[in-house]
Amino acid sequence: MNRQREMNKDNKDKAKESFAHLLEIMDELRTKCPWDRKQTMLSLKPNTIEEVYELAQAVEEGDYSEIKKELGDLLLHVVFYAKIADEKGAFDINEVTEGLCEKLIRRHPHIYGDVKAETAQDVKKTWEQIKMTEGRKSVFSGVPKTLDAIIKAYRIQEKAAGVGFDWKNKEDVWKKVEEEIEEMHKEVETNDSQEKISEEFGDVLFAMINYSRFIGVSPEHALEQANRKFMRRFEYMERQAAKEGKQIQQMNIDQMENLWCEAKQKEKQS
Repeated sequence: MNRQREMNKDNKDKAKESFAHLLEIMDELRTKCPWDRKQTMLSLKPNTIEEVYELAQAVEEGDYSEIKKELGDLLLHVVFYAKIADEKGAFDINEVTEGLCEKLIRRHPHIYGDVKAETAQDVKKTWEQIKMTEGRKSVFSGVPKTLDAIIKAYRIQEKAAGVGFDWKNKEDVWKKVEEEIEEMHKEVETNDSQEKISEEFGDVLFAMINYSRFIGVSPEHALEQANRKFMRRFEYMERQAAKEGKQIQQMNIDQMENLWCEAKQKEKQS
């Protein structure tokens, strides 16, 4: 136990040293590098978004080497934004980290206070309740308007559930999915209003995302898996067509279907 404590302390000391070194490098880059000196928060924004997506891809692929690299890139951006803010007299990196520490302690009263939380759901509920005491006007105040629709729907549902507005069980949620599918089907069959059909289709997606929450599935991850599977099988079809001296568009639907089934079968065997 003592050895473990010593190792943990050593790692923390090294982390402090490396973070301090990073801050020193950032100071130098802002004074000596023409590109770094020119950057503003707005000019960094597109690159920051790109870095987040690259991290998400590395996580999706389970590539720890890439995850480490992308986390470093993202940390650079955090330090960069804080440096620019410091130059303007708005805040510095110390205020960022101290503010984060204070928030984490405040929002974990089951660890740093006398609140009891036995499950992850209990923690989420407490978290959302505390947020509402911090001046937020709505439960959804922390959901970015520009968030991808699937992730946004999941977060909206999580936040509503965090204050007790939720279904009791997954069976009821699935009934809602079936109800929404039926309503959409009726609109498709009887209504020529694309706006109404789109609305009903959106309700189906929203209900399915809600169901994913109840069965412990990330809808974003699940859809990305489906995307990759479809592309993998379709690319197999393209390769097989090329072996026959054809392009995929020169094949009829039956030939394509045969290759598709062949791709599925090969995946099952591998």
